[in-house]
Amino acid sequence: MAKWDYGKLDIVCDITAIPEPDGSFDAVMCIEVLEHVPDPVKVIRELSRLLRKDGRLIVSAPFCSLTHFAPYPFSTGFSRFFYEKHLPENGLRVLELTPNGNYFEYLAQELRRLESMGMRYGSAQPGRLERGAITRLLKMLQRFSNHDTGSEELLAFGFHVVAEKER
Repeated sequence: MAKWDYGKLDIVCDITAIPEPDGSFDAVMCIEVLEHVPDPVKVIRELSRLLRKDGRLIVSAPFCSLTHFAPYPFSTGFSRFFYEKHLPENGLRVLELTPNGNYFEYLAQELRRLESMGMRYGSAQPGRLERGAITRLLKMLQRFSNHDTGSEELLAFGFHVVAEKER
């Protein structure tokens, strides 16, 4: 984006072809990037190439992204199954796979945005009774979240992942 200052970066390149030798790094951190590239598996392959044996890859990305940076066709999210498949295929052993939030918290987030989305896309706002219904639904979702037993498998904000390059 034009307003961002990229002047202080050490390397400016395609993330799928970083001009550094194999095994150059003890650790690589890739935070909220995978959803902004056309081929996230190719990125994982490249980051794995850059790690030395026993090096660590730290990744976070959203599980579900609504349309962002349109009109570019980026990925819309990454479940635990994405990491469990593609990290080992690229020589990385998953050490930690921690969900950020759960299904109920995600729905609550979107309910909180409903009024602004209604104005933006529906040219309308919820009425008083509808706002009351939203408040009641938010309380219900909080109750469900308090007793959650694994709904992050279905939907969460994202996952925080630590993986290690296999020997």
